[in-house]
Amino acid sequence: MTLHSMTGFGTGEHTGSGLTVEVEIGSVNRKQFDVRVALPRSLSVLEPRVREYLGNRVARGSLTATVRVRVSSGSRLKSIAIDEHLSRAFITRLRRTARALQLDDDLSASSLLRLPEVVQYRELTEDSGKVWNVLRRALKQAVGELTAMREREGAALARDLTARFTRLKKRLESIRKQAPRVPERQRRALQKRLREAGCCTGELEAAVAREIVVFAERCDITEEIVRLDSHFAQVDRMLRAKKPVGRALDFVCQELLREINTIGSKANDARISGHVIHFKTELESVREQVQNIE
Repeated sequence: MTLHSMTGFGTGEHTGSGLTVEVEIGSVNRKQFDVRVALPRSLSVLEPRVREYLGNRVARGSLTATVRVRVSSGSRLKSIAIDEHLSRAFITRLRRTARALQLDDDLSASSLLRLPEVVQYRELTEDSGKVWNVLRRALKQAVGELTAMREREGAALARDLTARFTRLKKRLESIRKQAPRVPERQRRALQKRLREAGCCTGELEAAVAREIVVFAERCDITEEIVRLDSHFAQVDRMLRAKKPVGRALDFVCQELLREINTIGSKANDARISGHVIHFKTELESVREQVQNIE
């Protein structure tokens, strides 16, 4: 079985082009695919690539990807930029103000470091292509670990769901065996009530027979049982599928619930009602588990 859980965690690290990239990815349950990416500000241009990479490998769940980058000392990916035009404007205005206030002109080259937005520390942005090559390898490793964890938990979920669906099928078999006996039990119940009321059953036998025919048609659950059989066959195929089936399984569970509710309302029989209650209880547990599947 190849079910994947939506819960997992993975890390990856790769070094190259003068930097080391570390990636952490965590995933939790969510009906649709969603991803939040935490990148250094200088690498925000790479966020769409990270989202696309993850979206092509994960079908369902809420992912949080955190990327950390360490740049080696002396790397060409680091640079300093000085805005000379802004510097000249600052110095000119400062000197004019100093003369007006009769202050010493003590400006020096180090003064530029204290001027806002004059000195800019540029890192990585202009070399995003090189960074992406390293980041992609770290992402691949992290996604590999994430997938492995989701597969392990998915295998456990598959075993649990297989056991639960087996119990549901047994309940359906019990309902199937009881269904043909319902009209006869109804006939006996009607005759008993007539006798207790002191009515002559011989004179009313024809009326009772007609009532039983109408009741048998009204409480016939053959179609619902056939549809439940079909749904269980779909479940068996899904549990063996090699693609994400979480949403499809969730839909089938809704259909199972609809059919079993119809059986409970149509059968009008205490024995079948008991099986319906147990079926619905187990099915609710199944639906909770299905919410964990990709």
